[in-house]
Amino acid sequence: MSEPGTTTSEAVTLELPDADATRALGTALAGLLRAGDLVILTGDLGAGKTTLTQGLGAALNVRGQVASPTFIVAREHPPLPREDGTRGPGLVHVDAYRLGGLGELDALDLDSSLEDSVTVVEWGRGLAEALADDRLEIDLERPRGAVPGSGAGSGAGSGAVDGLEDDPEAGTRTATVRAVGPRWAGVDLGVLRG
Repeated sequence: MSEPGTTTSEAVTLELPDADATRALGTALAGLLRAGDLVILTGDLGAGKTTLTQGLGAALNVRGQVASPTFIVAREHPPLPREDGTRGPGLVHVDAYRLGGLGELDALDLDSSLEDSVTVVEWGRGLAEALADDRLEIDLERPRGAVPGSGAGSGAGSGAVDGLEDDPEAGTRTATVRAVGPRWAGVDLGVLRG
């Protein structure tokens, strides 16, 4: 058994060619997650954190539209009944971007819902790890920035990679999924490759 806070499986890196593939990763993750699990999402604006969480919420069959919780900080999505009448875990979706530290995260009182829900914390690196020794850490990257050889003033669209700045759904993302803690010992993250 691993010490709390240590990685218990190999990281899996996936190429996600579009927003639909990012949602599909969320759907695949739902098959691995259970009540009490913590997922920490890291990535720049537009990297796909909320898009991934939308796929997760749909697969968990939770109530309400999963949207960026930026101005609300945390949204709770209770589980809806499945076709067989059972209910899976709820979803707690947190945006830690505006939080000033662990004290503000504690003030959200997430401990009361951690056991019954899957908790997803966007922008949680360096902050949300204190919520649980066992967690999935997912880094999402999306190409941004200047096109090599394009300078300022070189025409419409300069400075953006293939127009990515204009289309949040476009662009290949890279997701790196790491499992931390004994809960994930023996769980094969390779199933996420599809």
